[in-house]
Amino acid sequence: MEVQVLNISGKETGAKVQLPEAVFGVTPNDHAIYLDVKQYLANQRQGTHKSKQRNEIAGSTRKLHKQKGTGGARAGSIKSPLFNGGGRVFGPQPRDYSFKLNKKLKVLARKSALSYKAQENNIVILDEVNFDSIKTKNYVKLVNDLNVANEKTLLVLPALNTNVYLSSRNLKKTKVITAADINTYDVLNAGKLLLTTETVKTLEEAFAK
Repeated sequence: MEVQVLNISGKETGAKVQLPEAVFGVTPNDHAIYLDVKQYLANQRQGTHKSKQRNEIAGSTRKLHKQKGTGGARAGSIKSPLFNGGGRVFGPQPRDYSFKLNKKLKVLARKSALSYKAQENNIVILDEVNFDSIKTKNYVKLVNDLNVANEKTLLVLPALNTNVYLSSRNLKKTKVITAADINTYDVLNAGKLLLTTETVKTLEEAFAK
């Protein structure tokens, strides 16, 4: 699949890039995508939720009233889950939500996500992206020139560029990552995928095996 290469101003450079079939032309595997996205979201969870059980509640341990003869239910402690302010039965406890996935499956999921973006013609190729200074208006101009200001965009750079990254950080619908950090969730969550010619080569070297 050939894609026109644009410059930072959104103009055609006359060059074209052939997206490698081994990365952008595979048959998408939806189950691999599901597992990779599930792992990504699970890893974002802190797992610090906690409720107190009856043995952790501060309160008196005396018996509330005598066992028999009151006409009411038997009650042994104010900390019982039956009473307001008592402990919680089977409440949440701190836990680790992360789980393991095989590397080959994660690579397949990423290639599947990239292939979906290619099938939908939602990939924009740029010759390079670089700013002289850290200014949000530089990135605003970039997305406006590319006519993608109203969509979620994911810009994937071949290596970290501090000026570009910091210029985009205040914008809600934009995200800038490096090719080494590309993941299935971010690719699918973006409306338009912005790549540079160097990024395409980097992804091909990483995934076309």
